[in-house]
Amino acid sequence: MLIRVRADLLYDPVFDHHSLNLETGQGWLDLREARISMTPVDFADLKVGRQILTWGTGDLIFINDMFPKDWQSFFIGRDQEYLKAPSDSAVVSVFTETVNFDLVYTPRFDSDRYIDGSRISYFNPSLGRIAGRDAIVEVDKRDTWFKDDEVALRLFRNLRGYELALYGYRGYWKSPAGMDPANGKSTFPPLSVYGSSVRGPAGPGIANLEFGYYNSRSDEGGDDPLIRNSELRFLAGYEQELATDLTAGLQYYLEYMLQYNAYRDTLPPGQHPRDEARHLLTLRLTQLLMRQNLKLSFFGYYSPSDEDFYLRPNVSYKIDDHWTAEIGGNVFWGEHDWTFFGQFRDNTNVYAGVRWGY
Repeated sequence: MLIRVRADLLYDPVFDHHSLNLETGQGWLDLREARISMTPVDFADLKVGRQILTWGTGDLIFINDMFPKDWQSFFIGRDQEYLKAPSDSAVVSVFTETVNFDLVYTPRFDSDRYIDGSRISYFNPSLGRIAGRDAIVEVDKRDTWFKDDEVALRLFRNLRGYELALYGYRGYWKSPAGMDPANGKSTFPPLSVYGSSVRGPAGPGIANLEFGYYNSRSDEGGDDPLIRNSELRFLAGYEQELATDLTAGLQYYLEYMLQYNAYRDTLPPGQHPRDEARHLLTLRLTQLLMRQNLKLSFFGYYSPSDEDFYLRPNVSYKIDDHWTAEIGGNVFWGEHDWTFFGQFRDNTNVYAGVRWGY
């Protein structure tokens, strides 16, 4: 049996108070892991407690990974590892000659650490404008143990060098995707996700495909304007080494809204409609120099349908075996306030950091 505990001490001057909240990550401590791992039988592992979970094939795009993300951390320049927020779950992994599977049970819903206006401004459709601390998102939390629970399943195996997987999830939208007209609070409507993926060699590089069907169980007809519609999501990616220590990766991502006509027919007057199909392209470039001590990296999102983009340049230098310094930025731009990256265009920022490790 193995016990693992990992936590970060924080000082955050943005907020006026620093009361501890392990769910949102606010306060003086962020408990990243606190779990017990064991192997009860030769063909199965069990992990119980707070842990970081990751599934899927996307590079900073998630379809079947229905585990919580920290979007506030990601957009302000904290280390990329902090994009994944912790889950309080039990994970059973079983390995056989035919197929392997992971079963994850979360007894109380773990939402994303979503954009709520407290740190990053956002587009508020009710107000029809960019809002921030003047309109903090209030949510109707799902926090009842064993009632507001989640279940995720992955079946996977390797076949002739290709990684194949099937996914299933039953829980809730991870970020607010609905509204309760009685109290005006945002909600996390019920959601089921079914998907698949494949990843393996293709020519001189590595290719991946991933698909997901998002069933918004409280709005299967698409005629409730207060709840997000069901969607189809698709991802295709390719990564290749272009030269020594220089790699590039491309991705195409699609979100396709189902029952679009019903959505348009019931959309409240004055609200800007979402597109039926949202297209997104990404590019990653990574160059290692100076005996791989200097790392130049770039990751960019561009949506031709939304007419917006998000760029993440970064330079890091390994000073010695213990010290690393870095500088980078988060650059947002968009033609419209209501698109995903366009709403953040006033949040463009630069950051710098120094890390000591042992």
